[in-house]
Amino acid sequence: MTVRPRQRIFDNLESIYREAYDRAKVAGDDKRMLDLDAAYQREQLLLEVLLDIRDTLTAVPAPAGRAGEQPMPDPLATLESLRRITRLR
Repeated sequence: MTVRPRQRIFDNLESIYREAYDRAKVAGDDKRMLDLDAAYQREQLLLEVLLDIRDTLTAVPAPAGRAGEQPMPDPLATLESLRRITRLR
């Protein structure tokens, strides 16, 4: 599976919000501009978390047996931890 680069994903997100923001600016809709700015920041943060999870799950584990290296975390255990964390909300 080909993984899209992080920067391309963030650029696409910015492009979508920039177009909507510019339309609101032309229309003089200050409230919409503020809403879009807040939504963009929220979506960017959520996307960063999801991309971090993706990167963790697709990381190639280091060869076993190297002295002083920490083993890679188990992806299923990581997902279980995330599930438990989200239940706390």
